[in-house]
Formats: sequence, structure tokens, C-alpha cells
Amino acid sequence: MAEPARIRSTPSCFHCGLPVPLGPSYNLTILGEPREMCCAGCEAVARTIVESGFEAYYTSRDAPSGEGLPADLPPLTLYDDPLAQRQFVATVGVYTRQALLALDGIRCAACLWLNERALRQLPGVNEVSMNYATRRAQVTWDTRVITLGQVIATVRKLGYDAYPFDPGKQRLQQGKEQRTALWRLFVAGFGAMQVMMYAVPRYLDDTDTLSADADQVLRWASLVLTIPVLLFACGPFFSSALADLRARRLGMDAPISLGILAGFAASAWATVTSSGEVYFDSITMLVFLLLAARMLEASARRKAAGSLDRLSRWMPAFALRLKDGALAEKVSAHELAPGDRVLVAPGETVPADGVVLEGEGSTDESLLTGESRPVPKQPGASVIGGSVNVSQPLTMRVTAAGLETQAAAIGRLVERAAAGKPRLIQAADRVAQSLTWIVLAVTVATLAGWLLVDPSRAVWAAIAVLMVTCPCALGLAAPIVLTSSTGALARRGIVMTRGGSLESLSAITDVVFDKTGTLTEARPRLGDIATAGLMQAPECLSLAQALETGSHHPLARSLSAAECACPPPTITHPVHFHGRGIEAMLDGQPVRIGTLQFVGELAGEPHQWPISAISESHVFLGQVGRWLARFSFDAGLLPEAEPLVKALGAEGLALHLLSGDAPSVVSTVASQLGLSRSIGGATPEAKVAYVKALQAAGRRVAMIGDGLNDAPVLAQADVSFAMGQGAALAQQRADFVILSGKLQGVSEARRIARLAMAAIRQNFAWALAYNALALPAAVFGLIGPWEAAIGMAGSSLVVVLNSARLAAAVR
Repeated sequence: MAEPARIRSTPSCFHCGLPVPLGPSYNLTILGEPREMCCAGCEAVARTIVESGFEAYYTSRDAPSGEGLPADLPPLTLYDDPLAQRQFVATVGVYTRQALLALDGIRCAACLWLNERALRQLPGVNEVSMNYATRRAQVTWDTRVITLGQVIATVRKLGYDAYPFDPGKQRLQQGKEQRTALWRLFVAGFGAMQVMMYAVPRYLDDTDTLSADADQVLRWASLVLTIPVLLFACGPFFSSALADLRARRLGMDAPISLGILAGFAASAWATVTSSGEVYFDSITMLVFLLLAARMLEASARRKAAGSLDRLSRWMPAFALRLKDGALAEKVSAHELAPGDRVLVAPGETVPADGVVLEGEGSTDESLLTGESRPVPKQPGASVIGGSVNVSQPLTMRVTAAGLETQAAAIGRLVERAAAGKPRLIQAADRVAQSLTWIVLAVTVATLAGWLLVDPSRAVWAAIAVLMVTCPCALGLAAPIVLTSSTGALARRGIVMTRGGSLESLSAITDVVFDKTGTLTEARPRLGDIATAGLMQAPECLSLAQALETGSHHPLARSLSAAECACPPPTITHPVHFHGRGIEAMLDGQPVRIGTLQFVGELAGEPHQWPISAISESHVFLGQVGRWLARFSFDAGLLPEAEPLVKALGAEGLALHLLSGDAPSVVSTVASQLGLSRSIGGATPEAKVAYVKALQAAGRRVAMIGDGLNDAPVLAQADVSFAMGQGAALAQQRADFVILSGKLQGVSEARRIARLAMAAIRQNFAWALAYNALALPAAVFGLIGPWEAAIGMAGSSLVVVLNSARLAAAVR
């Protein structure tokens, strides 16, 4: 029997070989000895291997799994084990699953495009969203058709790697990649400096005082110093180009690799034959500049990705689960399940969504809402996973754990939105994909043309063409900006749910507001109850509460919250009429509650109700041929409503108020806010028709609402906002969800959207202008390989720095 793989003297994961970070420990007994793991993911996979009877795997491997697996045990099947999938797979439907994968080997936007296209073509893969800035892919698939292991296998066949995203593990991997990149940069920089020293005498020898033998010695020295640069520093370019060729495609590294190899081959031939020019200095300097630009790009990407990681690092490592009502056991937070009772000590992070059973205190929910003000909690109150208990111990019952929590769901929405591509970016991607082929065609034409004009310059002119063009700048123009913007919104408690929303928001011309819960208080206060004399006010209120049971309309919730001394009557067969009211049976007779028109169809001739304040909203109650009561509600303006209206109006946007409340009430609110366009008594269908009419006139409409009735119009608008305390259906239809419920989130989102799209347009303008000028200059011999190297690296650097400027502006 082969010797077990030994544990290294420095702490390293027994399963994958990566260093074990400080913090929570993950251990498992393997081959009779305790083994240390770097994360919960490795522990789960290792546990699955052992419990599945494959423990002998660890005796037959030559290295940890990060360095290679034996052919007789494909690791892909482990990703399909239900126990392991609890760590990284979310259930979004009966047969639909979703996972966030980290991608390795991605060198440029074209690599990402190849992987995305391959996965989209797989049967059973419903959706794929890939983010170049974070190098992550969010994949949704149908378990009846395909498995996660098959999805990852497809990525590996392309020459890349994919594995479930783990923040801690990715940080370690990024550190390792950063150290390797620094070594490559050092080798390229050292080689470039030394080769440049040998090139200077030739450049300064205007009087031919440098002897032929001395010149040849300098050439050979330059050749020797350039070889390590090619063999080590150029590894990322060559490996990426080779992977592209195996996949029968051309990526952005193909012309770079071809130019470097052609330049080296021509210079080496000139050195061996002692004839012609050599450009070892240009080659080494090109590699150094490209690696430096990519390091800056990687740093910008890491910072952008870090803005999203808050929502992936919220879960604590452990939780205190109560047993037998008193004893507490320390378990992994991933092991929690609905129904578990958990004790959350002061200062600890809530490990799952749940309901408070015992204790009174407060929690900090700034992870989701962006508001650091503590939220009071008492028995029966909901608590959010990821919030922090800031006062007294709380005992809670878990309602959702792990990837089923609200924080995890919002994290998936943010990842998907950050990976989304607005129309402008989709157009740029098509240009970037075509640019590589255009460059190669122009290179061949340039070589042929210079062979006819001046053969001595033909090779170097062709190399300059390969070097100078920069499709990388086009690929970099948007991802860093979008990821930084999405993260900035998330920090402010604003969740963007769709990728093209920033572009749409930056271009709106009209804003349509709902009233209740948007501009006015979400839960209006119940005022007076006017009766028709057939029933007493407490009896009418009791009947109204019985009819509104289960309704989520703000007025219904206000009715249900009112104190009533009468016991509720028994009603049967309730029927909800969308946007109008509710009808049910009481003692065999129909009874209705809702709008004046709806109840009037049953109650008959209008009743002469007492005059009430014009700012009130009304709900009516009636039976066949009889009016019973009118309930009056008053909802004050939210304090942030007026500043928002003024700010949007100052931008020149047309503002509209569209509500299902009484026209007199809507008109009063509009006049208070200075809105000249208002419509009351609008049904959900009328709201949709109103927005469609604006769009037909060429307007781009933003809709802000939070009610169940607003869902259709939110979906119809070009871009839409829902408040965090609003109906779940409204949030599902919205492009932005403001978790804090504060209206200033709309202004913040609009500001960030305009800054982001301005930065993206600037990046595209620069990238296109640079390529349009640089390519002809290289074709006509106005710049050589040296200048081309500087131009290409500088082009990418300008885009990265401009994107970093935007990231700093929205931080």
C-alpha cells in the first residue's frame, strides 16, 4: 500500500494544498489521523470522499488535489454530492439549481466570452452570467438534464478551470497568483534593463566606432538575457494563446504571442547570421510593460471584486445551536436547518434568517440596508442572517439557512447584475472579437506591402502591427466600472438586479411615482370611521378586519393593526379583485370592502357621507343594497420625498404621480410636492397604459413603487425601483431594490449610473480612437516595435486608471 500523503511542515490544506488561513479551523480524520483543511468547502468534499468509500484516494495521489488528481477518481462527481452542494448550490426552483463558480486561467475578455458561449450551448443550462472583473460565473441549470460536474467538465475541456467560489480560498489563490505575477514582472524588468544597457551603445554609435566583434558580443548577450523572459515571464501570453488554438479560436493574446515570437526569431536569426537589426530590447520592454499593465488591471479588478464580497462573507463560521431547550452545541453555520433554535450572543453575527423566540435587543442590519442604526428586536420579530446583535442575547428559530437566506439571495442578484452587459458593452464585445482577425489580416497585408517596398523593414513593420493594436482596452472598458458601481450601490443598501439597469437609468427622461409607501408613509393611519347607521363602528371594523385577513395592501394592514373590541365574524369564500377590493360571504349574503365604485356595484345608490379632510384616503364597506361604513386614512409625506422631487426636477426630468388612490388625495399630494402631472384612481392596467403611452412618444421611463399592484408597471418601465419594505412581487419585477426604504437611494443610484456610463463611454472612446490612429501608423512604418509596445501597454493603462478613478468617486 502506498504511503499516505504527508502533512507539510508549514500549515497547508490536506485536500487542496493551499495554505490554511488564520481563523476558524476545519479538521477531519483521514487515514486514521486528524487532517487540517483550509475551508468548509474542502472539508465537505473530503468528508464526501471518505464517506463514499474512496479514502484510499489520499494514499494514491502524488500531490494535493490542487496539483493533480489520479485518473481513476474524477473529482467532478464530488460536486454533485448533495451533502457537498449544501455549501455552494442554491435551490431556485423544483429542479433548478444555481451556483457561483470561480474561474481560473482567464486572461482576457475573449477567454470569458469563449467559456460563456460554451456553457450557454449545453442542454439544461438555463442561464450563465460571467464577470470579467471578478473572474466568476453564475450558472443556473436543470438537474433533470445536466449536473454541475458536467458544467465544470466543459470549462476544463476548454483549457480553463472552475470550482465553487469560496471567498477565503480565492483570497489565498489570488495571493499566490500575485506573487507569481511579481516574479514574472521582476524577470521581465531585470531582463529589459540589462538588454537596454547592451542596446544603448549601438543606438549612440553614430560614427561607427563600435567594432563588429563588440557589436556581436552585445547581440549574443542580449539573446541570452531575453531567453528567460520568453520562457518564464511570457508564460501567461503563450499558455493563453495555446489554449485558444486548441479551442480553434483566436483571443487577444494570440497576436501578442505571435509578435513576441516573430520578433525574437528575427532577432535571433540576425544574431546568428551577423546581419540585420535586432530588437531584443523592444521585446523585453514590451513584455515588461504588458505585465505591468496587467498587474495594475488585476489590482483594479480585485478592488472592484472586493466591493461585492461583503455579501459573500457574511456567514459566521460557527453557531450555537440549542439542544433540549438549554444545552448549546457549537456547530458549523452551514449545518443549520429550518426549525433549529440558535443562541446569538451580543457582538455575534446572526448565522441565518429567523424569528426571535426569547430576549429583547437590537441588531445592526447595515450589511443589507446600508443603515447602521440599530433595529429593535423583540419576540416575534424577524432577524436577518448577516446582521449583528449589538445588545442582549437573543434566542431565535431558524427559518432559512445558508444559501437560502435573504443575504445570500441578494448576493446572487448583485453578482448577476455585475456580470450583466448593457447594449453598449455588447456592441463593444462584438468589435473586440472582430479586431483580432482584422489585426492578423492587416499584418499579412503589411508584410506583403513592405516586402515590395523595403524588405529590410517588412518583418519589423508586421511585428509593430501585431504589437500596437489593443483589443484588451476594449475588453477592460466596462467590467471594472460595472463591478465597482454595483458594489458601491450594494454598500448603500441598493440592490441592482439586472445588468443593463445602469445604462437605462442614466438615460431616463421621465420618472413616475406611486404614492402610498413611496412618497407617503407605507402604512397610513386609520382615522375616523363613518357608519351608515346599520352597524356600530366597532362591528364595522371587526368585519373589515375579517375581510382583509391575509391582504398585504398598506390600507389593509392599517385596518388589521387597529384595536377592536368586537370578535371577528365568520366569513367564507373570499375573492380578491385586483386593484378594487375583496368580496366574501357573510351569513349567506355577499359583502364587499374596497373602492367606492367596487362597493357601490353591490350597495347601490351612493350614501351621503360626512365631509372629511381632502387629504384622506377612503375604504368602503357594504352589503347588497346597503352601505355599512367608510374608513378614512391619512398618510403623511415622507421627509425625503420633497428633496428627491426637487433634485430630479433640477436635472430636467419630467415627473409624474400615478396612484390608485382617490383623485382628490393624489392631487393634494402632487400640489404639496410641486408635481404638475398627476392621475388618481388608476388601476394597475391604467398605470401600464400610461407608461406605454410615454414610451410610445419616445420617452424613457423610470417607475418607483412598492405595492403588489405596482408589479406590472414596474416590469413595463424602462427601469424601475422598489422599496425594501414593499411587496415581494414588486421587488421581483424591479431593476433596483432599495433595502433601506429611503428615497435618497434613487438619487444615489442615478448619480452612480451617470458616472459609470460616462466612464464607460470615455474608455470606449479612448480605446477606439487609439486603435484607429495606432494601426495605420504601424502599417505605414511611422512607429516601430518599441513604440508599439509602449502604446499598447499605455492604452490598457489609461482605461484601467480611468476605471479606478470612477471606483474612487463612487466609494
